[in-house]
Amino acid sequence: MNRPLASDDAADFRTGRLLDVLIPTRNRPAELAVTLAGLAAQSGPDGFGVVVSDQSGGSPPWAQPAVAATVRVLRHRGHPVLLTRRLPRRGLAEHRAYLLDQSLARYVLFLDDDVWLEPDAVDRLVDAIQELDCGFVGNAVHGLSYLDDVRPETHRHYQEWDGPPVPEEIRPGTPEWDRARIHPAANLLHVTETVGLTPGQWRAYKVSWIGGCVLYDRLRLHASGGFDFWRRLPEKHQGEDVAAQLAVMRRYGGAGILPSGAYHLEAPTTVTDRPVEAWEIVLADESDGRAVAAPEPQPASLEPQAASLETQAALEPM
Repeated sequence: MNRPLASDDAADFRTGRLLDVLIPTRNRPAELAVTLAGLAAQSGPDGFGVVVSDQSGGSPPWAQPAVAATVRVLRHRGHPVLLTRRLPRRGLAEHRAYLLDQSLARYVLFLDDDVWLEPDAVDRLVDAIQELDCGFVGNAVHGLSYLDDVRPETHRHYQEWDGPPVPEEIRPGTPEWDRARIHPAANLLHVTETVGLTPGQWRAYKVSWIGGCVLYDRLRLHASGGFDFWRRLPEKHQGEDVAAQLAVMRRYGGAGILPSGAYHLEAPTTVTDRPVEAWEIVLADESDGRAVAAPEPQPASLEPQAASLETQAALEPM
């Protein structure tokens, strides 16, 4: 018999550890089990926390044996796991904001519920953000069904950082915005094959935004506004991760990390009705002077402060 799965207490979970992984999910128990299994096999860092926030219409995914088992494996390997439900649904941005509110960690990794990570992926991302000292780093997801679909015209959008990332003002219609063309399908995997990295090497490259697997400096994400713009959005939207990353890049810079250890499961999206781009509304508000400036983050030596509120924008590698 599959015994009932205990849920950690939210107050006990929120401690100042190095890293928390934040996973929004909805109606994807099989995919979530794969995602959690990838986390359970990570080589490091030790003791990172995991928050799973569910918005399924029926029973939560951890009622399924495969998900419950991977949660138990994570806990057995020293990773606290907080299981929560966020209902009723108020949109993707609100769900991400809620997830962010559950953490007091130095770094937070927003990971979609349909992404499998190579065993060294999380360790590499943490090493990168500590060395680069920027607002976020990310692993764009590979779609392996596109492995034989080579698109050399996209490779020109790959540009490495020469030194740490610097703040950038990225806007639609600019050459910088087109950097995102390197991420669909298996484009980034094809670029990786040409770079010739040795084992353990990584490179930071310039991005406009990254979907699926993004590691933030939590205080800098808060200082850039987090996902609090959810209150200005209609419930049905997408692109909330784009809006947050544009704000973080404007103040602290951001980067993609090569190689990417993130692989998209290529499952159908569970958010089918999303007619509004969140980043369009946020940028329009900024141009009209309606955006509210966020305070500077507290120094890292001070006690981290909670603020703000989560989910996924499903990323199809088309």
